[in-house]
Amino acid sequence: MCFVRWFLLSLSIPLSAVWAHAADFSNLQPVLATDTPEQVVAKAAQVIPTPRQMDYHRREFIGFIHFGPNTFSGREWGSGMEDPASFAPAQVDTDDWCRHMKAAGMTLVVMTFKHHDGYVLWQSRYENHQTIRNSPYQNGKGDIARELSRSCAKFGLKFGIYISPADLYQIESPRGLYGNASPYRESAIPTDPAAFHADPGKVRADRPAGAPVFRMTCDDYNRYMLNQLYELLTDYGPVHEVWFDGAHPKQKGGQKYTYQDWYALIRKLAPEALIFGKGPDIRWCGNEAGATRDTEWNVLPMAVHPDQCDWPDLTDKDLGSRARLAGAKFLYYLPAETNTSIRHGWFFRNDTEQTVRSADDVFDIYERSVGGNSVFMLNVPPNREGRFSKRDADCLIETGRRIRATYGVNLAEGAKASATGLLDQRDDTFWQPAGESGEITVQLAKAAEANRFVIQEAIALRGQRVEKHALDAWVEGSWKEVATGTTIGYKKILRFAPVVTDRFRLRIQESRLSPAIAGVSVHFHAQPPLPVRASSDAAGLVTLSLDQPKFTGKGAGFESAGLRIHYTTDGSDPTMASPVYQNPVPMPDGGTLKARSFAGGQAGSLCTRRIGIPRSGWKVSASSEHDATYGAAKAVDGDPATFWHTRWDDPPSHPHRLAIDLGKTRGIAGITYLPRQDKRVPDSMIEAGIVEVSDDGTNWTEAGSFVFGNLLNDPAERTFLFPKPVRGSHLRLVSTRGVAGKPYAGAAEIGVLAP
Repeated sequence: MCFVRWFLLSLSIPLSAVWAHAADFSNLQPVLATDTPEQVVAKAAQVIPTPRQMDYHRREFIGFIHFGPNTFSGREWGSGMEDPASFAPAQVDTDDWCRHMKAAGMTLVVMTFKHHDGYVLWQSRYENHQTIRNSPYQNGKGDIARELSRSCAKFGLKFGIYISPADLYQIESPRGLYGNASPYRESAIPTDPAAFHADPGKVRADRPAGAPVFRMTCDDYNRYMLNQLYELLTDYGPVHEVWFDGAHPKQKGGQKYTYQDWYALIRKLAPEALIFGKGPDIRWCGNEAGATRDTEWNVLPMAVHPDQCDWPDLTDKDLGSRARLAGAKFLYYLPAETNTSIRHGWFFRNDTEQTVRSADDVFDIYERSVGGNSVFMLNVPPNREGRFSKRDADCLIETGRRIRATYGVNLAEGAKASATGLLDQRDDTFWQPAGESGEITVQLAKAAEANRFVIQEAIALRGQRVEKHALDAWVEGSWKEVATGTTIGYKKILRFAPVVTDRFRLRIQESRLSPAIAGVSVHFHAQPPLPVRASSDAAGLVTLSLDQPKFTGKGAGFESAGLRIHYTTDGSDPTMASPVYQNPVPMPDGGTLKARSFAGGQAGSLCTRRIGIPRSGWKVSASSEHDATYGAAKAVDGDPATFWHTRWDDPPSHPHRLAIDLGKTRGIAGITYLPRQDKRVPDSMIEAGIVEVSDDGTNWTEAGSFVFGNLLNDPAERTFLFPKPVRGSHLRLVSTRGVAGKPYAGAAEIGVLAP
């Protein structure tokens, strides 16, 4: 039926696609040694998502929950040796989580039911120590998986599970199963817990009625993982996403994972579930900072068949261009998931140091990810009261409001298009021109102000094809180009400065075979007053500016005329009665500055910035520096593009020390740390350390110790506040551990905070 509808709606069939019939479209296309470059490109145009992957695309915006012992220790990665009673929430309100995620527009929630520390948050039969059964929460009877699955069903959200292959408890424990050199034996899954070691072929007696039994050959740790998966997929379903993180804080004994057995179990027990990361369905976008590619191909070249792939992280800017297709053995459909956290860090630490993204930031990531051919996954970590903190909840509510206000209203309703099948909001009807380029026009029912144009390719039936396109608006009697782009895929959101128009023209300029456009829509985003950006110089003068949106392609920023910035330095939130920003604000002793822009009576998002002590007159030295280009002074020069780095050649090991002579005795509340910004590599990033103070630069007293998590994938500035303010004329940063075990230390910028 779909093929007939496509044939009737098509203008004609391009000559380059005569040989491409419906039967030729598949998730995987083999590349022959005899294929010409043109034939390889044609095959790439016939790679389509599986029905599961297509359903995944339609989810668009999903949620992530990190909750566990790390919530109470303030660490990103636990050691596995934590007291199991340290997970001690007084209550856990999963309804609160789901209510706010639903309000944000999310459609699915994935939770870390076992993170790298090995702690399990459900009533597992296979873990007796690092388990919620040894928590004071509900006297050991709590089951977060049960609570969240019920809340997801209550609020109409799909349910997903994260279970870490890495398990520090099983690695570090003397009787741990990870890497224990146990033999591979035929095992029944689910295994009788009492016979786990003595007779692994014995079936668990209380498995759900009708649930299948698997016979698999595995060692102790794979049997452990398979049984945990079995529990989560049968006791808490239906499950729609299974998350396998590729991170390994530590390994032992050459442990291997029998991934193919894991996949087989998931496919049988949760046929609708997609497997993320170390799996065949969804790939990681390549960073954890909310960065997206301007050109996102989901049709990827592979050197081996997917059954033999170990699914490495794909971080390159270019993953699927024509140049990358050369030399491929297979072409495979693998969509991206853009995952980041609403906070700096995946777990909740506190509401003083830990920054929270603004709705401006989250909405921007939403438009770049959902509107850039990927799914947006936003992590929101519950606090120690088992709820979302107010700042996080407010951000979710405002983000959802903006999404509904912008994309819930289609200005093209009632419009007329130059081709049929474009305005019916269906992805099985589409326009397809005769060649590898073409154009369509959309005539609105009446002139309207617009600044968003959404395009969708018919990827379910014809794959991802468009390589270059442009959008024109009819303005003052002629066409004006307002936006340009490259790939489209599932969805492309073109953003541009507002125009008042009654028609648009979409030009497809380059495509792999004939393009197939399933739909377009037109929208207007009523941009709130712009957020404010604050920066300070060495003398303590603070400059405020409007944070203008920056669009790729032809898009432009917003008009900032008429916006006024109001600010405060006394800790209060600025109002229209607060001082108006006109010149740089002197803050000779540092402090907290708050600012926001106003347009009429409407306020923009709040900017809160801890301003460090002025750097003028500081003297800096380090125990190691590579050369003058990477000298200690680079850590306090006010330029985030430069950085201090210890010696690369024959590097000394930690600890490394960076000492700052502040010039006079003053109160000190903490520090800020900005890691290197030039590239995403662990060299020089300080993961853990100590801050010391002194009155003479000789005798030092410890002010506090810190652990900075997630620096490599989200290298934003971190704040460390001491347990209590101290006084001193000298400050020393001592590194005790580098990211990824690197022996180096360094910093792009170190700030010193006043009480």
